[in-house]
Formats: sequence, C-alpha cells, structure tokens
Amino acid sequence: MHRRPLIVLTAVVLAALLTGMALARTDLWDPRRIDEVDPYAWGVQVRPDGERAVILPGAEVSYLRGSRVLAPTPDTSAGQHRDAHERAQADRDWLAAGSVPGTGSAYEEMVTGALLDIRALTLDDGAALAGYNPNWRYVWPRDASFIAAALAGAGHPRDAVEVLAFLQRVQHPDGTFEARYLPDASGPPDGRGIQTDGTGWVLWATDHVLATLAPDDPLRERIHHDLTPLLARSTAQLLHQAETPDSLPPPSADYWEHPEQDLTLGTAAPVLAGLHAATRIWSGAGDMDLALRTGAAADRLRTAVESTFGPTYPRYPGGTDRDAATAFALPPFQPEPLSEALGAWHDSITPMRRPAGGLAPGASWREQSLSWTPQTTLYALVAAHNGEPQMALDWLDWVDAHRTPLGAIPEKVSPDGTPAAVAPLAWSAAVVVLTVAHLEDDGVLTPAEQVRDN
Repeated sequence: MHRRPLIVLTAVVLAALLTGMALARTDLWDPRRIDEVDPYAWGVQVRPDGERAVILPGAEVSYLRGSRVLAPTPDTSAGQHRDAHERAQADRDWLAAGSVPGTGSAYEEMVTGALLDIRALTLDDGAALAGYNPNWRYVWPRDASFIAAALAGAGHPRDAVEVLAFLQRVQHPDGTFEARYLPDASGPPDGRGIQTDGTGWVLWATDHVLATLAPDDPLRERIHHDLTPLLARSTAQLLHQAETPDSLPPPSADYWEHPEQDLTLGTAAPVLAGLHAATRIWSGAGDMDLALRTGAAADRLRTAVESTFGPTYPRYPGGTDRDAATAFALPPFQPEPLSEALGAWHDSITPMRRPAGGLAPGASWREQSLSWTPQTTLYALVAAHNGEPQMALDWLDWVDAHRTPLGAIPEKVSPDGTPAAVAPLAWSAAVVVLTVAHLEDDGVLTPAEQVRDN
C-alpha cells in the first residue's frame, strides 16, 4: 500500500535530476567536465625576410620594440641583425602612420600588440589570416571583416580596403561566401560550405570603414568604384535572403560553423546588420532607390527577428539556450537595440560564463569549461556601445590578464586561467582595438583615468 507514494516520489526525484542535468548542459558549465586544451602557440613572428612563423609555447624569445620581429641572438649574423632591425622599424613606422587607440592608458600595450599581430597576420594581398597555426591559416570572411574595421579605426583605411578587396576576389557571383578561404584566393580548403552571415559582416565592415573617412577623402570614391562588385553582389544577396514569406533568411551555418536545420540568431542578426549597413552605403553613394529598398527590407527583417527571437533572443526560435549572438542584436551591429535585446544580452552572461571568468559561444556550447576570447571581447564591445563602460573595462581587463607570455590574445582560456589553443587570434585582437577606440572616443579613457587599478 506504500507503492504509489514511492512511485510518485521516484518520479519527482527523477524529474528533478533530469532538470538539473539539463541546466548543467545548457545553462551552467558542468564542474565535472574539464576540456583539456593546451596552448598551440605563444605568438607569431615576422622574420627579417618577411616570412611568418609560429612561436611555440615555452620559447625563450622576445620581440624587438614595437614589432613582431624577434630580437637577434648572439649567433645572429651582422646582415641578419641589420635586416631584423629594418623590419622592426617598418612595423614602428606603420604604427606611427596610424594611431594606437588607448595611447597613454592601461590598454596601450595590449592594443599595440593586437595591431602588430593583425599586421603580422595580414598578407600583402589583403589576405587577413585568422591565426598562423596550420588549422587557422585561412581567411574567414567574418574575421576579416572585423580586421578591416579595426584597421580603419586605427588609422589604416588603405590596409582595410585591401582586406575587403581580397574578399571581393573570392566572393561567389551570387554574393555568398564560403566559411573560409585559402590565403592565395584559390578557393576554400574544405567543404564546410556557405555561411550567410559572411555577406552581412562584409557590408557592416565596409560601412564602418567609410564612417572613419572624412567626407572629402579620395578613398571614399575608390571604395565605391573599386569595390562596386562586392557591394552590389552582397546587397543583392541580402535582399534575396530577406525576400521570403516571413522575411527571415533560410537556415545557414553561422559563427559556430555547424550545419543547421533551423535558423539561428547568429545568421539572422548579421543579415539584418548588413542590410542596415547597405542602406547607409548606398545612401552615401547617392543611389537612393537601392537605399530605400535595403531600408525597407531591414525594417521587415527587424520586425521578424524581434517577433521570432524576442524577448529572450535564444540561439533558435522558441528555444531557451542563450547564445553570444545576442550581442549582434545591439549596437554597434544594429543602429539601435532590438526590442528587449539589451535585457536579454545582460541575462545571457551568467549561463555563458565559464570557470576562468570569460564567456563561451553559447550556454550549450559543447566545451563546457573553456572561455573564448572572441565572444568575451564582443561583449566588451557591446558594453562600450550600450552605456556599460565599466563592464567593457572589466572585460578588457580580463582579456589583458589572460594573454600569452609574449602578449598575444589566445583563442581560448583554460579553466585554470592559462591561455589555450591558437595565439594570436586576429578576430579577438580586432575586437579589442574596436572596443578601446570606442571607449576613447566616448571620453571614458580620459587622462585622469588612464591608468586603472587592476
């Protein structure tokens, strides 16, 4: 006669356990699971002859001041010594030709290093590599777009245009991009396939580059003339993406680079960002008809994204898993925050936070104990643009404290706080530059507050 209460009690306990397991899987990192990832590099070097090379963990080396050239050793020949110093001087001249956001602040050294790493990873033909370890020695349109934006923001708009010109060379005629490309522009290295977000990011970056230029800068005309194929194809592709019965783009792999059967916020939001950027680009070019078309498409898509993903903005419509793509629903990616997206962005931090203090790409990301610097820096950038300067500074401090011994920003950080995976990662470096530049423009890094107590 005690069987039924026992069954009920067992069912209740089982339900609680299953709920707890779901939370551990999707909303909180599981302390029982440790993802072991060693550091793959401590940095990248540029040799005197211009060739790049990975600096392996544990290497007892140092850079020449203001460069990514290794300091000569006692065994270095006189000719190599001279060449190394000439190459290092070229790096310093390049820095001096632009600006270092955060100069005089606690972030000057990190931003200088980030810019030098970006320069080292950007080849002469505009191929902006994600990293220099073999599996990262490719051009991701998303990463390259952020690199172009950072270069322009640091006073190197011509270098930014070269990065965009490379993307124009590899873009498909229909305006789509593969997930990544070989640095010789010969095509993709594998069959990962098309990622719709790449087209949105390229237009967002082009708009950012244009915004850094004075109205009479001749580079504006060059962008509108030389990059017309890139702009026209990308715009046509995004208009096509939004010309659906529900105004939402079809499913596509996004920055997670997983095959997707359902639309993700990581695809929808960059498409929306690209349409808003296209509206500004074509308006500035005097093509008001195209500006009106892209503006109308952006309005429809914005409404669709708000109704489909809001108010919590999970990874999938109707889901509960928080995703770092929530950042893409806010400035600087959208002209203004999507409805209730700011609150959703705040709410996403706790379930995505990992043991070392950084963020994961999403609450349900398969590696449950690793922090990722691309997402952590993105949240710093969004905080800087959305009235949270202290949060932005805190995230920057975290990134600064978890660099490699050679100063490179790694892709990941292990649970114990040590750098992990590839370093430097150009995407993270670019977002740091953009974040500090915005904080500087906003007057947050004023002379009286330039050195923070860390």
